[in-house]
Amino acid sequence: MNKYKCIIFDCDGVLVDSEPISNQVMVDLANAYGASIDLNYAYQYFKGNSFNACTDKISKLTSLELPDNFEEQYRLESFKRFRKEIKPVEGVKNVLQNLRIPFCVASSGPVDKIKLNLELTGLSSFFQEKTIFSCYTIKKWKPDPSVFLWASETMGFKIEECLVIEDSLVGIEAALRGGFDVFGFTAHDYKDELHKKATKTFNSMKNLKELLKY
Repeated sequence: MNKYKCIIFDCDGVLVDSEPISNQVMVDLANAYGASIDLNYAYQYFKGNSFNACTDKISKLTSLELPDNFEEQYRLESFKRFRKEIKPVEGVKNVLQNLRIPFCVASSGPVDKIKLNLELTGLSSFFQEKTIFSCYTIKKWKPDPSVFLWASETMGFKIEECLVIEDSLVGIEAALRGGFDVFGFTAHDYKDELHKKATKTFNSMKNLKELLKY
């Protein structure tokens, strides 16, 4: 019998294929202020990090001071791109349809972004208000484990009964700090880093069911 009784999914890069979009928007905005970075840089330094951690990196690279509404600019442009381009991660809808245990989403993004992307990708029906957990709500961001601890407690399960699914080193570190098992989704693990930290890794949602042994 599987020991996991609840699955905690990250959102970006695990449920929705938003990473290429959001990172390109960040690159374009950063370069408009003189950062001179590319998408590879964004994947290395932005993926899985809080917005403030990303802007701290950008501020050290720019020739112009970032405006107070930089995040507002980013949200407006990224939401516009999401509405046109975002798709669910391949195979994840089938995973959610066939899970026989409770699950939720715990993300570094704001609640409105999580809800928008789940809606745009046809995944919103799998999640309710009470199963969406955002770092913005508690003002603590990965690699701090608080969002996962909050999710597990609210869902009503012990840490050892929960499994976290993540696609970034920052997210994996957060899960491990909280005492969780964490499976690393490696479809976009360009530097082959996740296997060094994660409990297990998989590169296709088709493989997750087998790992869960259902």
